[in-house]
Amino acid sequence: MNTNAVPESAVDSREVAPATIQTTRLLYWSVRRELWENRSIYVAPLAVAALFLVGFTLSMFRQADKIAAALALNAVPQQKLIQEPYTFAALLLMFTTFIVTAFYCLDALHGERRDRSILFWKSLPVSDLTTVLSKAIIPVVVMPLLTFAVTVATQWIMLLLSSVVLMARGLSVATLWTHLSLFPMSVMLFNHLLFIHGLWYAPIYCWLLLVSGWSRRAAFLWAGLPLLAIGVFEKLVFNSSHFAAMLKYRLGGDSQGDPFTGGRISMDPLKMFNPVEFVTSPGLWIGLMVAAVFLAAAVRLRRNRQPN
Repeated sequence: MNTNAVPESAVDSREVAPATIQTTRLLYWSVRRELWENRSIYVAPLAVAALFLVGFTLSMFRQADKIAAALALNAVPQQKLIQEPYTFAALLLMFTTFIVTAFYCLDALHGERRDRSILFWKSLPVSDLTTVLSKAIIPVVVMPLLTFAVTVATQWIMLLLSSVVLMARGLSVATLWTHLSLFPMSVMLFNHLLFIHGLWYAPIYCWLLLVSGWSRRAAFLWAGLPLLAIGVFEKLVFNSSHFAAMLKYRLGGDSQGDPFTGGRISMDPLKMFNPVEFVTSPGLWIGLMVAAVFLAAAVRLRRNRQPN
C-alpha cells in the first residue's frame, strides 16, 4: 500500500493564487509604453534643439563680434545682449513642446481606437484609470521635465561653443560667464515649466484628452468648436466675454487677472517665479478640479467607447 499518495480531493482543492502587479508598477510601465509609442515626445524637442545649435554655430563669429562690442557697454545692456540667444532657445523649445503636447493629447485616446489597438490593450490587466492617468502624466510631468533637460543641455552647449570661439579670437570669456548667469535662468525655467506648463495647463491637456476619447474623427476641430460656441453664445445672450477672458488668462496670462477669481499669475518665463503665490492661487485649484472632472469623463469614455 502506497502511504505517500496524496488524496486527489486535496490536489483538486488547491487554488493557485493569481499573480498581482502593483498599481504603481502598472502605471510606470504604462508611461514607458507612451514613450515607446510616441517618439515625437522627445524626438521633436531634440530635433529643434539640434537645428538651433547648428544655426547658432554658423552665426558664432557674428555673435563673437556682438559680445566684443558689448564689452564697451554698461552692465545691464551687456547682460541683456549676451543672454538674448539663450533666452530665445528656451522660448523656442517651450513653444515646440507645447505644440507637441497638444497634438499628443488629441491623439492619445483617439489613435488607439482608430487603429483598433485598444482591443489588445484592454486584454491586458491594466485598468482604464491607469491607462488614462499614464497619458495625463506625459503632458503634466514628463514633458516639462524633458523640456527642462533639453533646454539646459542646449544652453550649456551654446556657452561652451561661445567660449571656444572667443578664445580662438583672443577675447576674454570672463564677461560671457559673468553676465550669463545660467543657474538663475535654469531655476526660473524649471519653475515656469513645472508650475505653468505642468499644473496650470493641466485642464487644457485633460480637455484635449477628453476630446480625444470622445471624437471619432477631426479631434482637433472638436477641441476648439465647443469653446468657440460657448464664447459666441455668451456674447450674444449676455453681451459679455468672461469665458473668452478666462481662456486667455489660462493660456497666456492677463494684466487684469482672472475674471472669475480675481487672481493674477505671472506667465513670463523671464521673471522670477513665486511658487507660494502660485500654490495659494484659487485659479490653480479650480483648474485642477476641472482637470480631474475631464479625466474622470475620459476614463468612462475609454471604458465604454467602441473602436472606430
